[in-house]
Amino acid sequence: MIADKARFKYAKKLEKAAGFRIPDFAFHGAFLEAVSGAVNYERLDPNLRTQLLNFFRTFLNCKCRQAPLCGCPERKFAVEIIELRQMGLDHRQISEHLLEEYAIDLYPADILSFLEESVHVLEAIRDVAALEGEEEMAKKAKAHIRDIER
Repeated sequence: MIADKARFKYAKKLEKAAGFRIPDFAFHGAFLEAVSGAVNYERLDPNLRTQLLNFFRTFLNCKCRQAPLCGCPERKFAVEIIELRQMGLDHRQISEHLLEEYAIDLYPADILSFLEESVHVLEAIRDVAALEGEEEMAKKAKAHIRDIER
């Protein structure tokens, strides 16, 4: 999954503020738990604090009992990438946006691979929906494919 490749650029700064080792993978369980409560946000520089708060609001905002280890952050991250692509950003621009907005470092090639895989999954959904007579679902899948491929 694409979330497994995402790294938090300033993990070392967070380690200093938290006082213990924090993994640099942004969706690793220990990182998510640290960001959810163990980090003193007041000790961070304003830019890093803003990026962490954006990360928290966008990806960790769920009501699941097992949050943040429920899987929602990873799914929200995948949706964010697809939505950015549907807004017209290419894989390089998506990478830059993630770095600026959330301090998430992700190679553009990984984003491109993820988008290609997403298109293949949508094509399978479209084909199965057409076979089952679910024309509305097939249309939606086709529209998403078009938005990602443009």
